[in-house]
Amino acid sequence: MSDCTHNCSSCSSDCADRKQENVRKEPHALSKIVKVYAVVSGKGGVGKSMVTSQLAVLLSRRGNKVAVLDADITGPSVPKMFGITESATSSELGLHPAKSRGDISVMSINLLLPNETDPVIWRGPVIAGVVTQFWTDVVWGEIDYMFVDLPPGTGDVPLTVFQSLPLDGVIIVASPQELVSMVVEKAVRMAEMMDIPIVGLIENMSYFECPDCGTKHHIFGEGKTEAAAKSHGLRFLGRVPIDPGLAEKSDRGEIESFEGDWLDPVADILEKQ
Repeated sequence: MSDCTHNCSSCSSDCADRKQENVRKEPHALSKIVKVYAVVSGKGGVGKSMVTSQLAVLLSRRGNKVAVLDADITGPSVPKMFGITESATSSELGLHPAKSRGDISVMSINLLLPNETDPVIWRGPVIAGVVTQFWTDVVWGEIDYMFVDLPPGTGDVPLTVFQSLPLDGVIIVASPQELVSMVVEKAVRMAEMMDIPIVGLIENMSYFECPDCGTKHHIFGEGKTEAAAKSHGLRFLGRVPIDPGLAEKSDRGEIESFEGDWLDPVADILEKQ
């Protein structure tokens, strides 16, 4: 392009230069990671980290070695869900992820800060560089499934992960509001432009099921995610309800004790890929 600034992070054009920039990074020499899936959303507040954590727990329960790379640098929440309070460690070999009670490996910026409430006031390129280091400098060991919890939107970090990590697919999380069709399309188009396979779409906070009568109440209205998936020729992976018990377990750092089969079909798909 004649007016190209050579800054792909601020450009949405699907050109040859962007394709050439898709340089994969090698993981740490002592890491062997079989499958890598990114969990994305077009907007914030849809429970993407909650879905990421549930998928990690489900695959771990099936006997797999699982890791979570928390790439949401300015809004990390994964360590809290797993009840991880100790810091990540380091040695002459590199950084070492923290371990959950269920032996899930986790790396997050919160595990490196003096206080977990300290804000991360960095510009986009610096944040993207840290995410890359979580892939290249962390001694993950042998991992069957790694889930990368991305920040919402289509900014520096998602672009860096799509370009640098050997993703086997992305899982898109959306909420039931009317806005979903637009925000889903942004996430879908970005994945398509970067030649990343899309596993499918999950609708989170889909409904609330009354514990007394079993009636499902669609608090945010009837979801449009399934229709959005169909319009893009994508697989609809299912609906996750609003569950106060699950929210309470997450707040207490007990996500690994949640009960629910909402995402079992997603785990089946990932194990078959």
